[in-house]
Amino acid sequence: MFIERDGLRTPDEKARAAELRQLAEHEASQGGLRLVRLAWADPHGAARAKMLSVPAFIDALDNGYNINVATSTLDGAGGRVFNSFGAGGGMGLAEMTGSPNLVIVPDPSTFRHLPWAPGTGWILCDEYFRDGTPFHFSPRHLLRRQLARLSAQGLQMKVGLEIEWYLARVEEPRLSLEHIGAPGVRGRPVATSPVEPGYSYHSETNLDRMQPVLEALADAYAKLGLPLRSLEKEWGPGQVETTLSAQAALRAADDAVLLRTATRQVCRRLGYFATFMCRPAIRGYFSSGWHLHQSLERQGRNAFMPQTEDEILSADGRHYLAGLLAHGAAAAVFAAPTVNGYRRFRPNSLAPDRAGWGYDHRGAMVRALGGYGDPATRLENRAGEPAANPYLYIASQLVAGLDGMARKLEPPPRDDSPYTAERAPLPGSLAQALEALEADALFREQLGSTFIDYYLKLKRSELGRFEAFLRERGLEYGEQPTEWEQHEYFDFF
Repeated sequence: MFIERDGLRTPDEKARAAELRQLAEHEASQGGLRLVRLAWADPHGAARAKMLSVPAFIDALDNGYNINVATSTLDGAGGRVFNSFGAGGGMGLAEMTGSPNLVIVPDPSTFRHLPWAPGTGWILCDEYFRDGTPFHFSPRHLLRRQLARLSAQGLQMKVGLEIEWYLARVEEPRLSLEHIGAPGVRGRPVATSPVEPGYSYHSETNLDRMQPVLEALADAYAKLGLPLRSLEKEWGPGQVETTLSAQAALRAADDAVLLRTATRQVCRRLGYFATFMCRPAIRGYFSSGWHLHQSLERQGRNAFMPQTEDEILSADGRHYLAGLLAHGAAAAVFAAPTVNGYRRFRPNSLAPDRAGWGYDHRGAMVRALGGYGDPATRLENRAGEPAANPYLYIASQLVAGLDGMARKLEPPPRDDSPYTAERAPLPGSLAQALEALEADALFREQLGSTFIDYYLKLKRSELGRFEAFLRERGLEYGEQPTEWEQHEYFDFF
């Protein structure tokens, strides 16, 4: 058996897999479980899946299941980035020659029943080469590696999710030829209309207009085991903020993948449309963000909580914060990985434009919360967009924060006026963010040159298609999102 041969499960995971096998067999015999989606997150953070019969799923619990490596060699519009059929797969890696198969291994702790698809199960998987080597470009493996570094220091990471997105009503009941694209070219997304007029922050009346859909989502989240805290009416027309309670970092990343895929699928079945695109190219739409709350624990105690009343953070917390700031520019591409995401980084926009910090300040890149006696003391990075890959976003925070701790860096004084403070600017575009990543040796050291070179090429392919669009239309990169961005991101995310 593939999984047993290569020792890919701990004893606890083996026991969980055995229990899941029995559950699947029992439910199938009763007619309750008919299909199971084996899902994994691609480099963009989008959920990919194969749907198996129950017997095939049970076999996959022992032997994994073959998938094509292609979902990691194509960009978000399905365009080929690497010469997969040449020697080395266009990457100089012999194991990538010929677009080979990978083996995905189900993680038994992630199994769910999909409440909107009766009789269908869902489980997240990890990707491996056929010899049992973890796949170089698996975001989940990369996060696991950083968490292992953390664990070796006797620390664990807790992450709370605060993700904004847009709810709209679908106005086109059928797809037409306009909606069909081609490899590297996305078709026109379906037309939508706003569900409420927006710009009445926390309006109960406008919230009530969305209540039927939000009720359906809350019900689905509960059945999936997502730790929902709130569904809030945000600023833009139909803009919603969903918050989840803090969890262990890997669980939080998995929850983010499931949250996005569940939200989009439930809404679409109800005749609505959910998008996690940062700033849709629709008049009056405001940027959405993803605020990542993070803290470290040592022996069950919050390692960021200070020991004296006159401090905001402990020494560990200060050093970790300083690392986030020192590598803020290089980490930006993992927090905001799209062309569209950099339209958030504007002064006085509830998003940062430079790498500073403040205490309970929503204009700073990092917002410190809590303090003496508060076990919920944490750092909130406000640079993220809702389309970010959760594994890479969280891993980037660990890479930066642990560097700050290792070097005992100290943060600058907190900023009470963050938009005028003399701090290093955040990248103003995806191009600048990729340059910052390429220039930062720490990320190459921790994530590996193989991954960094791959990621730079993948994202530069996306950027190149955008720049070609601007040239063809005789346009400059301006303040407003473009038609290309709307086609590229509105439906993909």
